Order: sequence, then C-alpha cells, then structure tokens
Amino acid sequence: MSSSYEVVLTEDAAQDLQELYDYIAEHDAPAKADHVLERIEAALEGLARMPQRGAHTKELLAVGMREYRETYFKPYRIVYRVIDRRVYVYLIVDGRRDMQTLLQKRVLRG
Repeated sequence: MSSSYEVVLTEDAAQDLQELYDYIAEHDAPAKADHVLERIEAALEGLARMPQRGAHTKELLAVGMREYRETYFKPYRIVYRVIDRRVYVYLIVDGRRDMQTLLQKRVLRG
C-alpha cells in the first residue's frame, strides 16, 4: 500500500505558478525562475509524502478555519488542504503580498 498522497493544483494555483515563473524570468533571470520552480516542485513533492507537517495558515486560523495548511520555500507560501489521500493546493504566492485579501478571494469565496 502506498503511503503517498496525490498533489492536485487547483486552476488558480497552476496559474499562480505560471505567473510567478514568468515574473521572475522577466524581472530577474530565466535561470532564477527555473531554480524557484524546482524548489517549489520539491516542496510539492514533500506534500505528497507528509502533508500533515505543514503549519496551519495563521490568517485562516484567525477566522476559525483549521483545515488549511501551508508550507514554504521562502518567501513563497503554498496553501493547501488535505482531503482523503489528496492534497489540494489553492495558492502559491510570494508571502510578502497581502495574504489576508488573497486567501479571502481564494478560500473563503466558496
């Protein structure tokens, strides 16, 4: 029996990743964008092995939501939720942005 989880990027998270890559490639260097993408992908692979090790997202805890967690490749934050054997990634973003507003738009809209 496999102990790994399936990691599923929501459409929003996949778009986040593409936009992040494009931004870094344009404003810094393509090699830097490749490096960031590799590190984020490594973090996502880590979620497939041990998703419960992520911390609860403090902005969501503040409104009583305990089902969302996050992991980091600083300064980038990956916000996700574990349902059965799947890890749903909702947000991949630079943590220096206004997280409260982003989380409200993505997580609290449903």
